[in-house]
Amino acid sequence: MDNQTRIELEAAAFRALREHLMEKRTDVQNIDMMNLTGFCRNCLSRWYQEAANERGIEMDKTQAREIFYGMSMDEWKANYQTDASPDKQAEFKVAFAENVGEAKE
Repeated sequence: MDNQTRIELEAAAFRALREHLMEKRTDVQNIDMMNLTGFCRNCLSRWYQEAANERGIEMDKTQAREIFYGMSMDEWKANYQTDASPDKQAEFKVAFAENVGEAKE
């Protein structure tokens, strides 16, 4: 397989994952994803931002999230986010530290 075809297939897989998470499974909470897999929608948007920044494209966290989510975080939270139990929040602190790093206050 040539490099361009590989890139196109990877991009198609990413688009399918994004569509799945943003259109088909809005019921799946980010906290549950992070607790189970070590990444969530915010991680995917951060990786998108980092890839843009590495290529000299200025993009901040808010812009990357709006591109990935197709809406602002406030809109996403209002439409889809539910309250997390104290147990899930405690699990999240551990998962975040293990997979992303220490949370910044």
